[in-house]
Amino acid sequence: MDTLLTADVAANAPRFRRKPSTYVDAIHDLPAREELAPAQLYSTESGRLFHSGRIAIATVGLPARGKTIPEDYFFVNGALERLDCLSPAYLKLMPEMLASASSVLLRQKILKKCRDDIYHFLNHENGQIAIYDAVNPLAAGRRSLAKEFAKHDVETLFIESACTDERIIEENVRSVKISSPDYIGWSSEDAVKHYLSRMSAKIPHFETMEEPELNYIKMFNAGERITINNCSFGYLSYRIVFYLLNLHIKSRHTYFVRAGPTSDEDSYKTDAGLSDQGKLYAEKMGQALLRHRDGERLALIERGGPDIPLKPLRVWTSTRRRTVETAAWLYEQGYSVRQRTQLSQLNPGVCERMSERRIRAEMPDEVAKHEADPYHHRYPRAESYHDLAVRLEPIILELERQQDDLLIIAHESVLRVLYGYLMACNATDIPRLSFPRNEIIEIIPASYNNESSSIPIPDLPPEIIPSSPEDLKIPVPPSEAPSGTATPINLGLARTAPGSRKTVTPQANGGSTPQEPGEGTLLLVDRALRD
Repeated sequence: MDTLLTADVAANAPRFRRKPSTYVDAIHDLPAREELAPAQLYSTESGRLFHSGRIAIATVGLPARGKTIPEDYFFVNGALERLDCLSPAYLKLMPEMLASASSVLLRQKILKKCRDDIYHFLNHENGQIAIYDAVNPLAAGRRSLAKEFAKHDVETLFIESACTDERIIEENVRSVKISSPDYIGWSSEDAVKHYLSRMSAKIPHFETMEEPELNYIKMFNAGERITINNCSFGYLSYRIVFYLLNLHIKSRHTYFVRAGPTSDEDSYKTDAGLSDQGKLYAEKMGQALLRHRDGERLALIERGGPDIPLKPLRVWTSTRRRTVETAAWLYEQGYSVRQRTQLSQLNPGVCERMSERRIRAEMPDEVAKHEADPYHHRYPRAESYHDLAVRLEPIILELERQQDDLLIIAHESVLRVLYGYLMACNATDIPRLSFPRNEIIEIIPASYNNESSSIPIPDLPPEIIPSSPEDLKIPVPPSEAPSGTATPINLGLARTAPGSRKTVTPQANGGSTPQEPGEGTLLLVDRALRD
């Protein structure tokens, strides 16, 4: 009865009013485009996972301990969530010493604004998970925060990140903290020293989590060991624990590349091997990747970095011949190649070998459904991108577990979903992503937003570069860019970076340029000052 009531309330809400279903299973009734979660595995009519309550995840830990957790996985598993955090940017508006009565009052106003934002999201925007990213250093404050959330029927899950490895701490400071607006114009060495001194001043005032009545997860040294205090865990809490068990913050590079062309490009059922051009492509792709990795190592040494060997490179392919044979040249060079059945391409169903004109003529109703939502719609006996994302969940978890560099050779449809997960793409944009064969996509995970760039593969025949035939036979909305014209690098879509309020826009060179750091927090402070 509760589920039915929730669905009824949601269906009649102005922002979530039910629209005529365009899907075979009638599960996916989606909100407006701007509210879609990136690569969300599924959404219900209420927008929440069945039999799951609302959770506020409150982070605990000193700065530079790796406590800012990525939210991609919560999006992927269907729970609508939002992150609220206290950035160091608001310190610019305050005196160096924050002990005055006015500064304490201002801080309390900011905290109240964050909590009010969380309540509004959970109560009025159909949210299910809110992440409250702060230090939360005192046991008394944590108990008070849990009681405050409980008044609003919100379960609190604390996640503490404890770190005794000085190497990890310094690496986090160098890679994340000294890029904040507090250190504009500082040298990196001076910024590191100053930040570490600020951090040391907070250590005597920090109390580690030991409250027996609270739900908490304590991570040591970025996933080396995990302690759980389970008072009243629900389904989502267990999923979060499962995700954290697969998570680490060690840097590594992930590469995406298309499989080479085959002797029978038009057929899904025919597991054709590479053509002569495909074998040439496999060799040139491997050479370009190894050349790029060696160049990056030399560039690091020239900048004063350590002269250490490259991380091992592992290669994943699907079980289809085209991907296995594309990895053959790298296998001959001694690299580890692993076949994964989940990486098989999207099944086109009855659309196999059908032209777009024929699909539009014979299945106009299906085309209309596809144009309404190309991510969730499936053609008869086919898979949707949603189905593919569900199939790829084990791959996503193992990808997060990887500590070595990883090359994934797969069909374009698979690369779209994996790229959408790592780069927080909107679900409606994932079917539009294109991966031409003349470039390798490189993704480097970071705390607040992943960075992507393209590595060119030179001297390829022009006829093998465009998007694969399977994608050309699946129509896209006429109002959107046609299939094969939007790449992950030049898509030109603004997106919110995982774990932050920054907006990241893909640039022509593949980099991600954030807007002014701390902008959201500065607005929050400004509102508090006005109030």
